[in-house]
Amino acid sequence: MPASVAIVGTGPSGCYLAQALLKARPDLRVDLIDRLPVPYGLVRYGVAADHQGTKAVTRQFERLFERQGARFIGNLDIGADVTLDDLRGCYDAVVLAAGLSVDRCLQIPGEDLAGVATAGEVIRALNEHPDSKALPPLGRRVVVMGNGNVAIDLVRLLAKSGEELAGTDLGEGPSAWLQSAGVEAIDIIGRSPAAQAKFDPVMVKELHRLAHVRIAVEGAGSTEDAEAQKRLDALAAIDGTTHGDRQLTFRFGLTPLAIEGQDGRVTAARFRDASGVEVTIPCDTVLTAIGFQSCTNLSRDDLLVDALDLDAGVLAAGLYATGWFRRGPRGTIPDNRTDAQVLAARILNDLGETGGKPGLPATEGLVDHAGWKRIDAAELAGARPGRCRRKIADRQTMLEIAQDR
Repeated sequence: MPASVAIVGTGPSGCYLAQALLKARPDLRVDLIDRLPVPYGLVRYGVAADHQGTKAVTRQFERLFERQGARFIGNLDIGADVTLDDLRGCYDAVVLAAGLSVDRCLQIPGEDLAGVATAGEVIRALNEHPDSKALPPLGRRVVVMGNGNVAIDLVRLLAKSGEELAGTDLGEGPSAWLQSAGVEAIDIIGRSPAAQAKFDPVMVKELHRLAHVRIAVEGAGSTEDAEAQKRLDALAAIDGTTHGDRQLTFRFGLTPLAIEGQDGRVTAARFRDASGVEVTIPCDTVLTAIGFQSCTNLSRDDLLVDALDLDAGVLAAGLYATGWFRRGPRGTIPDNRTDAQVLAARILNDLGETGGKPGLPATEGLVDHAGWKRIDAAELAGARPGRCRRKIADRQTMLEIAQDR
């Protein structure tokens, strides 16, 4: 019997790892497990709807199941439906690639005011994640706290017109939410100097293509570092854009102090600049985009503390971690490919040529790849004009379609 590997999480880190393992050892049994009935995690629910080119990486991942022999096991929550110890008893190697999906909090006064939401919540709701909350009320003057790629995604979507959203997989509700608010101004606030911002320069340059915005960059400063200079160059390239009336303003070096409100609703955000002066920005909506932490039923913090070799992704004998689950919320989707190749080599060396455990037995209520393809076909067939897909956001409906009921 061939050796068996379970990968918990079917986002990019899990899929790239499965690719690397099966390319080197086509005889392996590799099962990709997801707590949702559908695969691809971050690509489906985290990548912005207007970045369909990035989402197209799923076509490459489909070949895992169609040509390379990987199995998809959906609707199985490890840590809730099956314990991690039980899973390890079924496989020769188990890899945790479940990512991080809970937004970090600012931990300042006013975070509980109406009009304050986290970017992760909004992005998941825009992508119609079955567990997402309803989209929050959106005002005309928005402050986005954070300057990573998630923040830039959000700013871009908020600033786009209806015509610019054509070809996306945005549903009717999210499309109406974006277009009905009438956002007039967005302030993008970074705690760090611009040179240390987290965004990809390409993401910032993309803002120049927006049809209806004016863009200003305040206090970008200078740097002697060549890599950081690319971020400053990107900001310089968009500064002064005058394509329309929606005002985007980048501000840096502002430490958030409090979110102020009246009658329970946000009215302003207060900061301290590098010289110690307090700065108040009037607003009716605050969206925070300052990173993520784990939300799975797996005890990530305990597993990392006790890891045998965390840099190599080895948590314990036969137990591994990759992607954001291992290194935290850093790096882009392609960065996971490099991680995967290194970890695959380590796993294959540890497995050696010995025979293996049989993997999970068949369990009622799970979704296999054929079930996912039925969901996929239903979503593609249901796309309305101007959209490439109509996502099914209800878990029970997904399961009924997957099981062909």
